[in-house]
Amino acid sequence: MDRIDRHLLTLLLQDGRATYQELGRQVRLSANTVADRVRRLQASGVIQGYRAELDLAAFGRGMQMISDIRLRDDTDRRAFERQLADVPQVVSAMRLTGDYDFQLRLACTDAREFETVIDRLKAELGVREVRSRLVLHEVSLGLDRILEP
Repeated sequence: MDRIDRHLLTLLLQDGRATYQELGRQVRLSANTVADRVRRLQASGVIQGYRAELDLAAFGRGMQMISDIRLRDDTDRRAFERQLADVPQVVSAMRLTGDYDFQLRLACTDAREFETVIDRLKAELGVREVRSRLVLHEVSLGLDRILEP
């Protein structure tokens, strides 16, 4: 991956819908050359997909929580991961080392829904302990920072 690939990735992180022509103007290459480079980055797995960023509050899910999860000793961690797909309030999950097994990001309508989700995690998914914090504000630093030389 060279300097131009990194520049293309930075531009795509800023606007994943940019055309090859727009990208080409910014990196001073033809649209065809940019298309070839982007296809190569996709084929190699560097670019794993394109997504829209959504405002969760627009869906009535403006209350976001970060919850550290400790599973019961008899809980199958892989089964827990699969079961999270059935909990729509969980928008992301990370398996961790240390005192807690997972960190979940939840998007809820209100405190009552959050409490219901936590009760379900404990009753149905093998969660022993939960430590949660309310997200007040998210600071987006951007993945393009890792592309800097």
